[in-house]
Amino acid sequence: MAPTARPTVTAPLSPHLQIYRWTWTMAMSVFHRITGTALYGGTALVAIWLVALASGPAAYGWVAGFFGSLFGKLVLFAYTWILMHHMLGGLRHFIWDVGQGFDRERRMWLARGTLIGSVILTVLIWALALVIR
Repeated sequence: MAPTARPTVTAPLSPHLQIYRWTWTMAMSVFHRITGTALYGGTALVAIWLVALASGPAAYGWVAGFFGSLFGKLVLFAYTWILMHHMLGGLRHFIWDVGQGFDRERRMWLARGTLIGSVILTVLIWALALVIR
């Protein structure tokens, strides 16, 4: 029995990134992956804080001083945005998982809402924290 010949494929199997036009849904998908990866760093910050808290006043004082500095607050602000953005991206994917939001208008609304909502939630969280403080 002779082997069958495979058909010749003339089109590339995977298009190059240069031919894609960036869309909101594509950008938010990339950001969702980036923020998911960045959450590992944020989890390390939480672990450092907890270890310092358990290690005594000297260690906790150093960590509290760092997080109380301008740079530390910027890191915490960025972490808050990362957490909110990833959470809203997860909700967007959940909506898709239940079979909703696939038409163009809703996809764009969900993608833009992810970015806008994460910024609004981050600012609200920090404003509330400053008021309560």
